[in-house]
Amino acid sequence: MIEFIIDLMVIIWLTILVYLFLSEVYFRSRRFKVIKRNIEVYTKECNELNDHIEGMKYVDLGFKTTYKSYLKYSGNKKTKGKKNHLHDLNKYGATTHICSRDVLRNAISNPMPSICRHFTVEVNETTLERLENILNDFSAVEEGKVLLKKQRDEIIESISNELPYFIRTFTGIQRLSRKLGFKDIDLKDSYFPKLTFRYISNAGHKNEPYDFIFDIKHLNEFIEFLSKKIKFKKSIEGQRALMTPKLREKIKARDNNTCQICGLSTKDEPNLLLEIDHITPLSKGGMTAEDNLQTLCWKCNRSKGNKVYKYI
Repeated sequence: MIEFIIDLMVIIWLTILVYLFLSEVYFRSRRFKVIKRNIEVYTKECNELNDHIEGMKYVDLGFKTTYKSYLKYSGNKKTKGKKNHLHDLNKYGATTHICSRDVLRNAISNPMPSICRHFTVEVNETTLERLENILNDFSAVEEGKVLLKKQRDEIIESISNELPYFIRTFTGIQRLSRKLGFKDIDLKDSYFPKLTFRYISNAGHKNEPYDFIFDIKHLNEFIEFLSKKIKFKKSIEGQRALMTPKLREKIKARDNNTCQICGLSTKDEPNLLLEIDHITPLSKGGMTAEDNLQTLCWKCNRSKGNKVYKYI
């Protein structure tokens, strides 16, 4: 029985080695290079969209811990003359708030007021504007990842009949897409920023963290929470419409899923990534209101920047 298993493993490894050798020979062949060259325009398009999506991921919320409750807690009489592990702040960074157990419990049960209290959150229009932009970008990222993967898979499917049987059968989509020139698509959501409340006992034996992750749902909720605390001079009701996922979809439907600059629509290109743009940018006094919002394809939105114009 053992000999049979050993023989089977040897056969499997030999098969894998033969496949790897033959596949590398094929990927270096003139035939494969022709296929790769024929779809070069599409791979370049996908890679540009991939870069655009990746570029929208990395943001700084601008919220840093105030350490107020930390200073109060670490000054407790019980800690005098003892080694206090709460002083090791550099280990956690400015997005972690070292706190008492009571503050940790409050953060878990009611995170948004706790974040405003213990992090440098300025409750004003500037903060809301920044968070709205981040929410808009993150919504586009999540939608763009799905569209990008679908577009890449459709391109590979369109040339699958030109590939040898053993390549189609045994080569994973990730390896094949790399060989064809596609950049890897990062489908993870670990890019969402987070703030952490962390309780550490005096002796350092207990270390209890609570992470508040600013994903799309929580960003939307936090924006709505802040908006209730802010009154806007430019808004008749004292509040302006917020860039919520619901509003994004409403604007796209109103504009017939068509870019208002170049006229390209999802009817022309099903995997087109559409984004919502402020006609007059927030930085120039524009409002997040329906009459100041338009649908743009990602390329037109990227080239528009802070300019004020609308074609259609």
